[in-house]
Amino acid sequence: MSAQPEAPPTAQPLLRVEGLRTWFPIKAGVLRRTVGHVRAVDDVDLEIPAGRTLALVGESGCGKTTVGRSILRLVEPQAGHVWFEGVDLLGLDPGALQPYRRKLQVVFQDPMASLDPRMRVRDIVAEGMRSFGIGASSAERTERVAAMLSRVQLDPDQMWRYPHEFSGGQRQRIGIARALAVEPRLVICDEAISALDVSIQAQILNLLRDLQDELGLTYLFITHDLGVVRYLADSVAVMYVGQIVETGETEQLFREPAHPYTRGLLAAIPSVDPERRSAAPQVLGDVPSPANPPPGCRFHTRCAEAFERCPREAPALYPVAHGASRCFLSEGRGSADDAKDSAKRDRS
Repeated sequence: MSAQPEAPPTAQPLLRVEGLRTWFPIKAGVLRRTVGHVRAVDDVDLEIPAGRTLALVGESGCGKTTVGRSILRLVEPQAGHVWFEGVDLLGLDPGALQPYRRKLQVVFQDPMASLDPRMRVRDIVAEGMRSFGIGASSAERTERVAAMLSRVQLDPDQMWRYPHEFSGGQRQRIGIARALAVEPRLVICDEAISALDVSIQAQILNLLRDLQDELGLTYLFITHDLGVVRYLADSVAVMYVGQIVETGETEQLFREPAHPYTRGLLAAIPSVDPERRSAAPQVLGDVPSPANPPPGCRFHTRCAEAFERCPREAPALYPVAHGASRCFLSEGRGSADDAKDSAKRDRS
């Protein structure tokens, strides 16, 4: 490929994703012809300033994990840009991409599945160091492994054990140590606590927050659980069937969610507040298939507030007080009645 163009000089975020599209072909028949596509990621935009945390939230199957894998180029997107430190990673050939592999690391959902059971912890954590030439000798890398294990609150003497000798929370700490051993700038946490007990989840969240303060890390925190987002994330992007439907600063989004889907996710968070428990759910039915998303607004088949315009037109991301919302009710008006009046004017 040709030399990589730089991002515009006004670009401020450490990571900026623009128009990202990752579709997977559906093949059928003896000749395995492509008969359709799974629209896993469909025109997604994201921004994360350095040292901050963006939570990417949505139900299982919405495409959020594919966003993370596309950013890392573990799967290849069909369109879009991933600007990191002013460079579009999607325009780099494998050789030019290699130095950026060190700067972008990932912590996976299942620590047992992501750790080689045949390797000792020392070798697991040091593997990235060897790949990127970190440490002048094996002894120096062993010292760095010991320091990294201490940083994630594990006993350095445990480095000679195998993964099966640890608990789930300890294995996830090993996964975090492996990611941080190569001194990345951005860490993608892909459902990194969802497989853990609630008490262990809190410990890992505290650890991630402390490491961010200590090392100046930037996180893309992928999760289906809005309940854990408020503690860790500075901003939130809500995803539904391949698209971002709402973005905003965390506290403001929790106080005044603009999109019906976001309100439904928030209503599903367990609460001791009787008024909140008795609130009517906003989300109806089942998630549609990304291979055949509904026309117009993709959420209209499950939305209690849908009206005539919703199945006919695809809404844009409209600016709201805390960010943006992909809903006609957010189109510069404050009520469903105003939006319906607008729809009537559009038809006349």
